Amino acid sequence: MSKTLFDKVWDSHVVQQIENGPDVLFIDRHLVHEVTSPVAFLGLKNRDIKVLYPERTFATADHNTPTRNQHLPVKDKLSANQLKALEENSKAHNIPYWGLGHEKNGIVHVIGPENGITVPGATIVCGDSHTSTHGAFGAIAFGIGTSEVEMVLSTQCIMQPKPKSMRINVNGKLNKAVTPKDVALFIISKLTTSGATGYFVEYAGDVFRDMSMEGRMTVCNLSIEMGARGGMIAPDEKTFDYVEGKEYAPKGADWNKATEYWQTLYSDDDATFDKEINFDASEIEPMITYGTNPGMGMGISNDIPMAEAVEGGMATYKKSLNYMAFAEGDAMIGKPIDFVFLGSCTNGRIEDFRAFASIIKGRKKADNVTAWLVPGSHRVEEAIKEEGILDILNTAGFELREPGCSACLAMNDDKIPAGKYAVSTSNRNFEGRQGPGSRTLLASPLVAAAAAVTGKVTDPRELMEEVLA
Repeated sequence: MSKTLFDKVWDSHVVQQIENGPDVLFIDRHLVHEVTSPVAFLGLKNRDIKVLYPERTFATADHNTPTRNQHLPVKDKLSANQLKALEENSKAHNIPYWGLGHEKNGIVHVIGPENGITVPGATIVCGDSHTSTHGAFGAIAFGIGTSEVEMVLSTQCIMQPKPKSMRINVNGKLNKAVTPKDVALFIISKLTTSGATGYFVEYAGDVFRDMSMEGRMTVCNLSIEMGARGGMIAPDEKTFDYVEGKEYAPKGADWNKATEYWQTLYSDDDATFDKEINFDASEIEPMITYGTNPGMGMGISNDIPMAEAVEGGMATYKKSLNYMAFAEGDAMIGKPIDFVFLGSCTNGRIEDFRAFASIIKGRKKADNVTAWLVPGSHRVEEAIKEEGILDILNTAGFELREPGCSACLAMNDDKIPAGKYAVSTSNRNFEGRQGPGSRTLLASPLVAAAAAVTGKVTDPRELMEEVLA
């Protein structure tokens, strides 16, 4: 029987099907961090249960870690307690733990792929909604709650209803300065933040085949922002090349066996999806959000839509614009900004820093802009230094911070002040997401860089044309 990529991976991991209920799904890899794991470990302790397969679980500190002076004690008491709990729980259960200062430390969805923990055909969960990132490798990956974290720790299984399937095809050639982030924001703007609710999405077509693995991770990362349970892309030689040789990837004969299986992970030609959507790549331009959810995005050269042209409640739409202090019909280009954040599990990889550097090279940071440039891991940080990107950043007046989630969710000191505007490469722009009263404009690293050197929302194509001229 013909199957989709999603069906092939899901069905191969079903331990038991419960009639009129969820499936019991075996989990290959479990990633944990300091925020959603302490209560789960406490549950194990109270029931005197050990972690069933500690070698399948990996722990890192990322969500509320400082991005400066990580060698010093963490000042925030709650954060310090959570970090201590993760370290102690990992030690007690013999789980690999990569805390502050460890060479493998970084954002959970950055270090998984970096270390070969993420592989095609796997099932991967984490107490974090953006676990969908790992679907870029042809894995089924999704976020879970704290009680489910405890379930996976103790049984290596989870009970889940099987989602419906959706395929999103984007074909054609992308325009100048259009990045994977723009592709994702474009799709979300068309589907809205609830358009893929109940579905697991497969991304297919020319655009995703041509993307780097970093780009595919960015797209899959944002699947959750249109309501999807997760997103995935069929693995190919690009995927295999990325995984090969990494510490936790298969080796030798196991590698040969694994790649033989991975090559079968694609949707059959006659496989059927519950829903299929097609987009033309030529329609996409650099994107920016103007409201308080990721679906409120538009091409950077456009004007903010009028309320009657937007799906959903008019009152809610106007409330969002009021929060942002924007008006219907406003142009986004030229709007002054205060902060720029480059980083997060969405855009904290080396490719993102290369893109940012390509715009700011030979220019200077605008005086009115505070910039937080936060690598997704220590390995990204090292690559920034090795490739000479740090020199470009410093010459332009920027400084590099230490790895962590940082201003994406503002659980550390990196908080955007109330009323201030931040062009951010992260994944969410909800009210107060980056700090109480903060105003977030989601964008790509290129758009963020253009704003950082001009002090306002700027089309990066204008700066690229200046260089060519």
